[in-house]
Amino acid sequence: MKKLLLLFAVTFSSVTFAQSTLKDDIDVVQSVYGKSKSELVSQYMGLSGTQATDFTKIYDAYEAERKKLGEEKINLINQYATDYAALTDPKADVIVKGILKNNTAYDKLYTSYYEKAKKAIGAINAAKFIQLEIYLQTEIRSSLQNAIPFVGELEAVKVK
Repeated sequence: MKKLLLLFAVTFSSVTFAQSTLKDDIDVVQSVYGKSKSELVSQYMGLSGTQATDFTKIYDAYEAERKKLGEEKINLINQYATDYAALTDPKADVIVKGILKNNTAYDKLYTSYYEKAKKAIGAINAAKFIQLEIYLQTEIRSSLQNAIPFVGELEAVKVK
């Protein structure tokens, strides 16, 4: 009975966690750096004048696209949490292919916005932006991974 309760608790917490992932993206950044992501990016970039204005437009467009990808990621996490207890090969295949497609879309987004930023603020500043963004997304991804059980992890607990 305890194992069943544990399985339910982890599955429920995974769903709850995934639903709040967008908020958690913000919370992770704020907890680590004590400021919003846009404030952090602005401070780190240290741009002024027309460069700052041009970059802000690019960054806002980037964030709109990134948030869409984040929502797709949340949907995949929700799907994993929902299917976890009865995960089959076909369900796992759909989820993993979705995750890989989402990761590829993030890489394409970085490439696209690096080029846009490079035209507006130069290659060094564009590199700073992409480096920071990849770092922040890695931190967020790490937080997500730590909150979600591995495939088969709960079954291993039930066997013991």
